[in-house]
Amino acid sequence: MLQTILPILLFAALALAILGAAKRFSMWRRGRPSQVDWIGGLLKMPRRYLVDLHHVVERDKYMSKTHVATAGGFVLAALLAILVHGFGLHSRILGFALLAATVCMFTGALFVAKRRRNPPPRLSKGPWMRLPKSLLMFSVSFFIATLPVAGILPAEFGGWVLAGILSLGIAWGVSEMFFGMTWGGPMKHAFAGALHLAWHRRSERFSRKDGRGGRSTGLKALDLDDPKAPLGVEKPTDFTWNQLLGFDACVQCGKCEAMCPAFAAGQPLNPKKLIQDMVIGLAGGSDAKFAGSPYPGKPLGEHSGGPHQPIVSLQGKALVDAETLWSCTTCRACVEECPMMIEHVDAIVDMRRHLTLEKGSTPNKGAEVLENLIATDNPGGFAPGGRLNWAADLNLPILAEQGHTDILFWVGDGAFDMRNQRTLRAFVKILKASGVDFAVLGLEERDSGDVARRLGDEATFQQLAKRNIATLDKYQFHTIVTCDPHSFHVLKNEYGALGGDYEVLHHSTYIERLMKAGVLQLGQHKGGSVTYHDPCYLGRYNGEYEAPRAVLKAIGIEVKEMARSGFRSRCCGGGGGAPITDIPGKQRIPDMRMEDIKETGAELVAVGCPQCTVMLEGVVEPRPQIKDIAELVAEVLIESEAPAKKPAARRELAEVQ
Repeated sequence: MLQTILPILLFAALALAILGAAKRFSMWRRGRPSQVDWIGGLLKMPRRYLVDLHHVVERDKYMSKTHVATAGGFVLAALLAILVHGFGLHSRILGFALLAATVCMFTGALFVAKRRRNPPPRLSKGPWMRLPKSLLMFSVSFFIATLPVAGILPAEFGGWVLAGILSLGIAWGVSEMFFGMTWGGPMKHAFAGALHLAWHRRSERFSRKDGRGGRSTGLKALDLDDPKAPLGVEKPTDFTWNQLLGFDACVQCGKCEAMCPAFAAGQPLNPKKLIQDMVIGLAGGSDAKFAGSPYPGKPLGEHSGGPHQPIVSLQGKALVDAETLWSCTTCRACVEECPMMIEHVDAIVDMRRHLTLEKGSTPNKGAEVLENLIATDNPGGFAPGGRLNWAADLNLPILAEQGHTDILFWVGDGAFDMRNQRTLRAFVKILKASGVDFAVLGLEERDSGDVARRLGDEATFQQLAKRNIATLDKYQFHTIVTCDPHSFHVLKNEYGALGGDYEVLHHSTYIERLMKAGVLQLGQHKGGSVTYHDPCYLGRYNGEYEAPRAVLKAIGIEVKEMARSGFRSRCCGGGGGAPITDIPGKQRIPDMRMEDIKETGAELVAVGCPQCTVMLEGVVEPRPQIKDIAELVAEVLIESEAPAKKPAARRELAEVQ
């Protein structure tokens, strides 16, 4: 009986799975066109799944080993089950191989069941709670059904009763694993996830040969000259089709939720739910059955949408409230943690673009800041002629007067902030002491456009960027160096799409090079204990974690690391225009970061970003002192009577570059 029923069950489930796959693919294709390497992506998918994705999963050793055993066992068991029980290839070798695969899958499923007995709050419940049972049922049923094939039990073992029970068990397991994979259910992520990796919106994330993936963090530019192109995303079908595919790949593990600073602060954002809302919107429906944590302060069941309906409504309830989008600090902690490599920040900024460009709806001081950028080239609305007032006594070399230089010091809008001016003066002191050939743009420098772009004003960003690029094209220089990670990121990673390709360094990286070149005479730090706060736009956006620590170590500072540091550093709350949109929560993000700092017992916090400095210094005292890396280095700088000769300094720097 079992030999008759099994092929029917397997091939019926496969046929339904194929039908579901076609239906799901047509649903994704409702999105806007996107150029992908169809065949090449599929060929690269196994490596991306087994290497690039596994590298992220490997951070959680428990789930990594569980995933390898469960997923690996299932894939092998499913293929062998089709051969053995579907096509009737009753070979003892194949039988034993299938038994081994089901044992492997069963072992992994036990660990899944253990995790689900007392799941952490970040995990979605609901249908996901039945997944361990389905995994166990699939593996156990096929294990028993394969014992006769392997010759361990006689062919008619158990008779009709056992055959009936096994048929029910296999039907349950096969339905969840095959049918549910494409029609909807906990296993949906396996099908969508594999294709998402094959046709990822940022295929360059998989470009490196060391298995750790590339780094692609610059926002995609809008084509403002195409009258047919939407200005941002208004409804689910305005996303590109492979973005929609990426949303459908979400495994609802909640790792993004656990790392999101806005969610932790009680602001109305949960990146996991946001991705699931996009899936709900594409398919049509409400969030009433969402089985995870809601947006803080937003009960479930009040939001709904459809593929051609606006995601955000300014008049009433829709799929997502506008304040959810404006809560994001664009810190990329969600993207960094996501085991399916989903791009949450891209989606949020795409939706912000529509609100800003089409609706003119940017909350709180957003509209004022954007108007200031247009009128004065800086977000504070300061008179442009005051950009170098902080350096009136420093006799800075101006690039327009020289025509060329080795180092172009990009000052940034910190020039208008009295606190950040101390950092700029400290870095100028270091540059002069090193004897390098440097200059500034002076009054020709404009805002980099970072704030405008994060707030969704792509038009103002591109206008600022193109004007800056036109200015830079007039001169000859080797490297741009800046103290601002936000300007660093934009100049390095986002100007290229508009024709501006430059070598750009953060000042901590450049100071480390100066130290290696031996052109700085330095003493040792005499203060108390120090911790270091990783800026999001230097760390997660650009992968620079070591240079700042190397600089601090070189001046005698042993960094007392916070529990959340490096790629898991908690955001200070200053990115993405968050201080401008100012969405309230239960607590402030910089206050949470200061608690992380206080746990180390450090007396001083080293930073490398003007935004981080402002946010952390905004925490009510008593608290540790905040100093930029440049300030700490300048304090121990031993200035000789005659600085190093520039040609020699250039030669030594060329060796380390």
